[in-house]
Amino acid sequence: MTVDISKLTIATPVAVSATNPVALELNGAEAVVRFPGIVKVLGDGSIQFSAPTKGASSKSTHRTRCEWTETQGWTLSSARDHWNRQTMTLTKVNAAQKVVIAQMHVRGDDGPPVKVFWNKGNITLGFRRTYNQADPVNSTVLKGVALGAAFKVSIHVTAAGVVNVTASCNGVSGASGDLQLDSTWAPQLFEFHGGVYNQLDYTDTTPADDGSICIISELSLMHA
Repeated sequence: MTVDISKLTIATPVAVSATNPVALELNGAEAVVRFPGIVKVLGDGSIQFSAPTKGASSKSTHRTRCEWTETQGWTLSSARDHWNRQTMTLTKVNAAQKVVIAQMHVRGDDGPPVKVFWNKGNITLGFRRTYNQADPVNSTVLKGVALGAAFKVSIHVTAAGVVNVTASCNGVSGASGDLQLDSTWAPQLFEFHGGVYNQLDYTDTTPADDGSICIISELSLMHA
């Protein structure tokens, strides 16, 4: 299946310019043309995202990413169901063996309600019930997802703020169960993210070849 990122924004590990070290964000179609070493369309229509650990990052972190992001924000009540579905293969992972692969992010805040990780071969979840909650509650969704294995991961959110994260690999499935967002999230604007977001800080001694690479072979975003 061809993965269409032409209507998405891509956060890259490339600096805006020689004088501005902040990570460049640009349209998906443009990213494929300008940075084929970072965002590459494969022969079967899949998209490969590469995030060297040592690269450009956002103003608030020293962590690099290659992530797609929805361009239009949405509220919980704007649709009955909100879905982020990806089929992915992680082909390379950073030295920490931890990378964010999917998010339900919130505009204007660094504490998203849902972060999904590939963490040393397991799919794990960080969940914030309350807006501006300092620390997420962590749990494991699925164990035994090997590097190089294709897996499915989905985030489903209802208008009532019920979240369910599911994952499957090689015929084995796992789920978070229903997680309830409280009313503090109701006025917030959200967007889904996906790809690879390294969970370690780069330093001057970070090896140039350290980083993470994923292949997204299916991507479906729906608000209905």
